[in-house]
Amino acid sequence: MNKQQFGLIGMAVMGQNLVLNIERNGFSVAVYNRTAARTEEFMAGPAKGKNIQATYTVEELADALEKPRKIMLMVKAGGPVDATIAQLKPHLEPGDLIIDGGNSFFGDTERRTEELAEVGINYIGTGVSGGEHGALWGPSIMPGGQIEAWEVMKPIFTAIAAKVNGAPCVTHIGPRGSGHYVKMVHNGIEYGDMQLIAESYDILKRIGGLSAAELHQVFAEWNQGELESYLIEITADIFVKMDEETGQPLVEVILDEAKQKGTGKWTSQSALDLGAPIPTINAAVESRIISGYKAERVAASQMLSGPEIKFVGDRDALVHDVRDALYAAKICSYAQGFALLGAASQEYDYGLNYGEIARIWRGGCIIRAAFLDDIRAAFKRNPDLSNLLMDAEFGQAVQSRQAALRRVIQTAVTNGVPCLALSSALAYFDAYRTARLPANLTQAQRDYFGAHTYRRIDKEGSFHTEWQ
Repeated sequence: MNKQQFGLIGMAVMGQNLVLNIERNGFSVAVYNRTAARTEEFMAGPAKGKNIQATYTVEELADALEKPRKIMLMVKAGGPVDATIAQLKPHLEPGDLIIDGGNSFFGDTERRTEELAEVGINYIGTGVSGGEHGALWGPSIMPGGQIEAWEVMKPIFTAIAAKVNGAPCVTHIGPRGSGHYVKMVHNGIEYGDMQLIAESYDILKRIGGLSAAELHQVFAEWNQGELESYLIEITADIFVKMDEETGQPLVEVILDEAKQKGTGKWTSQSALDLGAPIPTINAAVESRIISGYKAERVAASQMLSGPEIKFVGDRDALVHDVRDALYAAKICSYAQGFALLGAASQEYDYGLNYGEIARIWRGGCIIRAAFLDDIRAAFKRNPDLSNLLMDAEFGQAVQSRQAALRRVIQTAVTNGVPCLALSSALAYFDAYRTARLPANLTQAQRDYFGAHTYRRIDKEGSFHTEWQ
């Protein structure tokens, strides 16, 4: 009996769609799920008549695969990944390969890589972005691990990845946990993008008074220009979906309480560990957290008052300003994300290629956007670029739109509409372009109360002063 070329564990929707994608591209697959009923349902449904073999134990899965075995895990991050690896290990041999395609924490991937290497098993921590549709028709894939393991997986990953101008949206990211790290930062940038769009919507709706139909027109128009992206495209679509029960735009009957799976928070935590400022991504994470305080916010709205929302300006001018503000803030947010990748690459010796990362994010993934071509070009002009704001084109793009960003934030503040992400992007830009920050006073205070010393601008060395 012929052996299958690829194995996959975890038959939730993402796992099923990846299997169908792999099989459609000419590779035979064996599947296993902890709950046999789900495997049976899959085999009787989407997998029927396809080159997909069901197995019902991990031992049976291992026996069904050609060597070296290639087994992808699509199970919940954390303990379930470790448990699945523990079940698999007795049935694997040196040279076999495990691919973790979930949203695992990069530190866990680092540990698992080392543990499996001790018994000769290769391990690829692989970020997969694009949701259920991407998994079926072409995701952006971010594999990190041994280069020889990448070479084994390259034909399959290249075949199933999204394509932009014929180029597959996959590349070898780097060693060990680099793939999951890059996916984590992708998700952090995604948080920032979504929050900036949400705040732009809120300002246009609450201050500008735009209807859902008008918002659809605005976002659809924006998607034809420099803001062209998947998130802007789906935002335009959202505004025309009507609720069958109430007859209102569906978006207006959705509870304003955003959920999160943790990757945005991990991005913030990692940035703090590395000393890399990412205030816009942090603001997006915090905005989701505060949205969860729904009951408290409702109570506070009855007790705490702010300014009356009153806009007397030109609505068309506001729309134009919000578009420019959103683009400028987006650049600042991506500048933070790529700077964080730079800090991680240096700290963990990942050797990241930022232009290639921008390229593979161009298709398949949630933050795919035409704008990423410009980021790739910026790193092609200068592979050692420390910050996107230091690229002449991106720097000019923000400088030429900063007045609009300031006007939009001022309008929001004047009317009491929160804009944590937009204002953090401007603050980042202002701090980054400021030659002298007030940290001199902070250092004086630290020396005053804790004798932490300070450095001077006119001579070398550390100094302490008896301030009293």
